[in-house]
Amino acid sequence: MNKMFCFQCEQTAGCTGCTGSAGVCGKKADTALLQDRLTGSLIGLARALGGNEDLITPETDKLFVEGLFTAVTNVNFNNETINALTERIEAEKRRIVPDCAVCPSSCGRTDDYDMQKLWNADPDIRSLKSLILFGVRGMAAYAYHADVLGYRDETVNAFFRKALFAVGMDDWGMDELLPVVMQVGEVNLRCMELLDRANTETYGHPTPTEVPLTVEKGPFIVISGHDLYDLKQLLEQTKDKGINIYTHGEMLPAHAYPRLKKYPHLKGNFGTAWQNQQKEFDNIPAPVLFTTNCLMPPKASYADRVFTTEMVSYPEIVHIGESKDFTPVIEKALELGGYPEDREFTGINGGNKVMTGFGRNAVLSNAETVIAAVKSGDIKHFFLVGGCDGARTGRNYYTEFVKQSPADSIILTLACGKYRFNDLDLGTIGGLPRIMDMGQCNDAYSAIKVAAALAEAFGCGINELPLSIVLSWYEQKAVCILLTLLHLGIKNILLGPTLPAFISPNVLKFLVDNYGIAPISTPEEDMKKLLAK
Repeated sequence: MNKMFCFQCEQTAGCTGCTGSAGVCGKKADTALLQDRLTGSLIGLARALGGNEDLITPETDKLFVEGLFTAVTNVNFNNETINALTERIEAEKRRIVPDCAVCPSSCGRTDDYDMQKLWNADPDIRSLKSLILFGVRGMAAYAYHADVLGYRDETVNAFFRKALFAVGMDDWGMDELLPVVMQVGEVNLRCMELLDRANTETYGHPTPTEVPLTVEKGPFIVISGHDLYDLKQLLEQTKDKGINIYTHGEMLPAHAYPRLKKYPHLKGNFGTAWQNQQKEFDNIPAPVLFTTNCLMPPKASYADRVFTTEMVSYPEIVHIGESKDFTPVIEKALELGGYPEDREFTGINGGNKVMTGFGRNAVLSNAETVIAAVKSGDIKHFFLVGGCDGARTGRNYYTEFVKQSPADSIILTLACGKYRFNDLDLGTIGGLPRIMDMGQCNDAYSAIKVAAALAEAFGCGINELPLSIVLSWYEQKAVCILLTLLHLGIKNILLGPTLPAFISPNVLKFLVDNYGIAPISTPEEDMKKLLAK
């Protein structure tokens, strides 16, 4: 008998599912079961709200967002905090339907959903429901970051309830579920636009910025994740304390925001992608603050230097709550003292600096240069090579693919997959670097806006542009972004390093037949095929 079942991330065991005492990510079986209980409770809350929408409060919406975000891979490994969140959800359900709080499962309306029904469902139904569930988990992360900055969208919040209600409907077939799958992509586009507006109106539009990889002598803090608000609070609290701040992972694009880069002690970037953290954090004389995924189980050698905040949680690791008082992190940085001398680090290809900040505003402000370069033949092809990084063998494909890209092509990239190649120097075209980092995974919105603007400029559809999309995926944010691209009708996407375990053969056939999705092969074969487009 399986001790757990989880197949929501790319590294899932045997490309089929983690079923033993722990998942490949480090999540233990009892934690996986508690996350299932949490999700079943959310579905029960969605059922309870049927006909009771007038009772929805901001706290109700917050519970859906936090509950979905908590179950994203590498966010929460802490049974205690998962249970506490589940109890909050149950209390909210009792508030809404007090007379039905203990009604039997035959009621079919307010009872919590047994996730084993999903994991053991017909393969095609399980596949479609998994796309819905994992998609809204990723979308909830974006909604959470927007909400922190005071930006909310009722359409997005209402869809979380609709999607979870659909997952819990045992009598729904493909005809009912497929439209909901596609709606995930539609609403996620709206959610990414919301977060883009929240970030740019709060911190300004990103501008191209060179980021050093050298760590200067003295106390420092490494901050990882996606939440710019947490970084801003940390920068404020460390002003004039002699502590430098270095980004890690998905926090790298923060250097490009005008109202963050004004802090002189935001110095550079430390380390590479998330899956290297157990090696890269092992001996550094500094604390690390995780604001979102991807947290890996900390090794004993540095566990006392790891801090979490927001929805991130790990047993016995110090958590910074809603007060956002980062004093424990600051004190640890001062205690450890940092390096006695400047310490040079490099990216995985030996580069000592990286560029970021090529968001939609920065790229489109150079639209005339780009369009002229295309018309003159200086730029013959665009590649969007981005997505999640991960530990599975074969991800060096993306490094080799970029290295083999012709000198007359532009590489647009985003998310942590860029760490495979963002320290390469591929030169420039028309004064523009050939590698343009557009930001975090949620900044796929920028890539979409740029592609749409180019299509308008050349009077064609996005699929007719000399643009190829080569994606790497790892967790649930990649699922909602992929569904957004499909919602927009974008075809012939290459996806790797493996196809999702939760995609059944029939659902895969639908995606291939309608959208031309294909797995990556080799850099040489794929490059040849794409350039012949």
